[in-house]
Amino acid sequence: MKEPARFTKHATIAVMDYGSQYSQLIARRVRECHVYCELLPWDATAEQLERLNPRGIILSGGPNSVYEPGAPTLTPQLLARDVPILGICYGMQLLNQHLGGEVAHSDSREYGPATITLVGESPLFAGLGPTLDVWMSHGDRLESLPAGFAVLAHSANSPIAAMADEGRRLYGIQFHPEVVHTPRGLDLLRNFCVGICGCPPDWTPGSFIAESEAAIRARVGTGRVLCAISGGVDSSVVARLLSRVLGDRLVTVFVNNGLLREGEAEESLARFKQYLGGQLVYVDATERFLNALKGVSDPERKRRIIGREFIRVFEDESAKLGKIDFLAQGTLYPDVIESATPATKSAARIKTHHNVGGLPRHMQFELIEPLRLLFKDEARQVGLALGLPPEMVFRAPFPGPGLAVRVIGPVTAERLATLRAADAILRAEIAASGLEREIWQYFVVLTPVRTVGVMGDGRTYADMAAVRAVTSEDAMTADWARLPYDLLARISNRIVNEVAGINRVVYDISSKPPATIEWE
Repeated sequence: MKEPARFTKHATIAVMDYGSQYSQLIARRVRECHVYCELLPWDATAEQLERLNPRGIILSGGPNSVYEPGAPTLTPQLLARDVPILGICYGMQLLNQHLGGEVAHSDSREYGPATITLVGESPLFAGLGPTLDVWMSHGDRLESLPAGFAVLAHSANSPIAAMADEGRRLYGIQFHPEVVHTPRGLDLLRNFCVGICGCPPDWTPGSFIAESEAAIRARVGTGRVLCAISGGVDSSVVARLLSRVLGDRLVTVFVNNGLLREGEAEESLARFKQYLGGQLVYVDATERFLNALKGVSDPERKRRIIGREFIRVFEDESAKLGKIDFLAQGTLYPDVIESATPATKSAARIKTHHNVGGLPRHMQFELIEPLRLLFKDEARQVGLALGLPPEMVFRAPFPGPGLAVRVIGPVTAERLATLRAADAILRAEIAASGLEREIWQYFVVLTPVRTVGVMGDGRTYADMAAVRAVTSEDAMTADWARLPYDLLARISNRIVNEVAGINRVVYDISSKPPATIEWE
């Protein structure tokens, strides 16, 4: 697979990943400042850095202590770039230690909200003082600073909560500006990226569209593209973008894999015909996918099987359509990150996304993924700029493997029908409550747990369903939605009374992390 094109026409920030689950969130926040950035492994080579040519570097947090044997280090090529550097948490400690300061274990771990007091003036904190509410998460502390550095802030538990060598434009902060619990964190990142690094805030949906169209035109040439569309925002944006460049050389294929929600195939087809250009092909492959998934319980196997079958369906269709050169997909940056591709090797593989690690190695197509370096909220903004209607752009995310990863255990037509009925009730009640735009994602999971119940004075022994609803901005972190009790009561009552085979409903109150949004 080719390395994705980088938008190097923009002044760029490199975010070095030291293994924090917040690393990708740092990148997203920088993008919110309208500054282009990418996540790189902490030991990126000089050649990788040169290709990106960053105007500034951010060192992420991480789970290690800098004094542990084998802990990630500050590589010589980073300082050799001679650009501003901002170290966050572990990144600050690493910068401090590498340049001659001392880092030691703290007797009192600092985790959660804190208030820091600023000392003196610095462009990093311009317009933010004299105190800031921040989010801390560390068990080590700085004992001394390298030559040339000064303290910029302190807290009750951290005598050095921020530091700087203004002459060399090297900065460190002990707290996390990327999380919402640091209310002025975005302003601090803007001060660094725009003010200190001098990056113009020109990363916008319009600039992305113009550069992407030029890149598509150059790469595809006179070729033809097959675009997989699912009804979700990602593939819809890709299809809309491609249709503007390719016209009738784009063929969109909507595959009904039998793993869709109730009424989804019909609703999606109607929208595609109205808003997407090119030739539209509908394939009902329900039987094919269910046969391939028969008896499979492991979620990773499910994802790989679904990814494989999608490709095979597209290959079969392309044989009927004549020569097809490219396969387009709505892969996003979080898909790449969570699948732990080499670009983020410090992070653990969370799960294989069917359109990243789930694809078969040998395909007859060349893959084209215009949104591969975008976060979900960026893809939505691009969709609006392309003229897609809000009901398509703000559609609740739906996983590529569909209901296969919401039926825990083997996937059968009967269990899918049960899940569809329960999920339809949930979606109807959420819509009636007016909470659709406030909740990032909401769905029902059909568990393999069977429980005893009583209905009509008789004993039942049936499945337990779990309701999952989360709030999020980017799907990288999420919190469970505090749905009103009366709404939960209606949802539970309707599912138990209207869906045969379910006699108990539970509500999932797990955040991400430690849980993921989907159960599988």
